[in-house]
Amino acid sequence: ALLLSLAIFDDLGAVIVIALFYTDSLSMPSLLAAATLIAALFALNRAGVTRPSAYVLLGIALWIAVLKSGVHATLAGVVLAMFIPLRAAGSATSTATHLEQNLHPWVAFGVLPLFAFANAGVALQGFSIGNALEGVPLGIALGLFLGKQLGVMSSIWLAVQLRLAVLPAEVRWSQLYGMSLLTGIGFTMSLFVASLAFPAAQGGSLDRLGVLLGSLVSGVAGYAVLRLALSDRRADPRA
Repeated sequence: ALLLSLAIFDDLGAVIVIALFYTDSLSMPSLLAAATLIAALFALNRAGVTRPSAYVLLGIALWIAVLKSGVHATLAGVVLAMFIPLRAAGSATSTATHLEQNLHPWVAFGVLPLFAFANAGVALQGFSIGNALEGVPLGIALGLFLGKQLGVMSSIWLAVQLRLAVLPAEVRWSQLYGMSLLTGIGFTMSLFVASLAFPAAQGGSLDRLGVLLGSLVSGVAGYAVLRLALSDRRADPRA
C-alpha cells in the first residue's frame, strides 16, 4: 500500500513539474475556459451527479482547453479525476470505481503498450559501454537509484522521529529500505519527462537508456534486499 501510494504521488509530482517547467507560452482565454470547466466539474460533484457521461464530456472539453492554453494537457486528466465521485449510495458502485473498471483493460492492453512501443526504444546502433557513463544517462540512472531511495527513506525516518507516523509492529527498516529501492523503477512518467527535457535532436536515446538502466538496477537491488529481509524474518519469527 505504501509503495502504491508513493507511486501515485510521484506521478502527480511529475505532472506538476511538467505543467510548471515545460510550458512555453500561456493563452489566457483558454486558461479561463479551463477554469470555468473545472468550476462546472466541482458543481457536478457537489450536486451528487454520478452519470459518467457528464464527467466525460466536460473532461474532453477541459483537455482541449488545457491543450490550447499552453499547459501540458496531462494536467487535465489529473484535475478531472479529482472531481469524479468516489462515494456511492448504498451498495452501488461509485462512478470512479465504475470508470476504473471499464478503462482498465483499455489502459493495460492498449494505452500502456502503445506508449512503451513509442517511447521506450533505445537505438543500439553504435552503442558502447561508454555511452552509459555519459552525463545524461548516468545522471538519470543515479537519480532513480540513489535519489529515490534517499528521498523515501529519509522522509520515512524523519516522519517516525518527529512522531508524525508510527512504524507498524511487523514492519522492519530493512523491508522499508527494499521498498524504497523499488521506487527507483521509472517508466511512463520518467520516459515522458526525459523526452520533454531531452528532445531527440539533442539527447538521442541516451535519456531513455538512463531510465532503463536506473530502473533495472533499482528493481534488482530492491528484490535482493526484500528477499534477504523476508528470509531473515522466516528464520526468526520473533523478528
